[in-house]
Amino acid sequence: MKQLLTQGIILTRTDFGEADRIITLLTPDHGKLRLMAKGVRRIKSKLAGGIELFSVSHITFIEGKGEVGTLISTRLVRHYGNIVKRIERVQLGYDLIKILNKSTEDEPEQEYFDLLVEAFEALDEASVSEELIRSWFLARLITLAGHRPNLQTTADGQALDAAKSIPLAFDDMAFVQHPDGHFSADQIKLLRLLFSPNQPKNLQNITNVSSIVSDCAPLIQTMAQTYLRL
Repeated sequence: MKQLLTQGIILTRTDFGEADRIITLLTPDHGKLRLMAKGVRRIKSKLAGGIELFSVSHITFIEGKGEVGTLISTRLVRHYGNIVKRIERVQLGYDLIKILNKSTEDEPEQEYFDLLVEAFEALDEASVSEELIRSWFLARLITLAGHRPNLQTTADGQALDAAKSIPLAFDDMAFVQHPDGHFSADQIKLLRLLFSPNQPKNLQNITNVSSIVSDCAPLIQTMAQTYLRL
């Protein structure tokens, strides 16, 4: 049978039999792959070193007649080793992988693969806060799913005045002006940046970003629960 080549990131791993494992991989060009990694749990397995968690690997595989193909060979491209040095980063990494896996179908576009790579890069940088990474990741997922909020005009079509305090109208995915609103100009600015193609390590340099992202995080989490089936 024809052998296929691609890159992959581990999403799930399930032990099978005495030494095998069924793995789910996210790829840039084949969507999600479920592959049987035969003998991978043996100490001398040649496959194990190339499919580490929090890594990007070159893989060779054969498509199966059913849902599960066969992993033939692996080669590590990059392992984000700094993630595993802190338990908080490891837990967040697991959470982001689970969120992406749950919120995508079997054939997600390459943008989802790229997003997970960018998330690993951010987690590998100790200077970038976990809360910023989580909020950025959810904002990017919401955008890829087609639910990016309108952060330029109000729900009634007026220019958004970020100097005023304004809550969000979820039905319209936009803000409305209200005297009891609680979003400041800095919070609106950060939301705009989170929902745009920016890297977390660049956003970390914003003055008082930790405080601002803490104020924005509940809103982004609520949007994720609403639109990403979380």
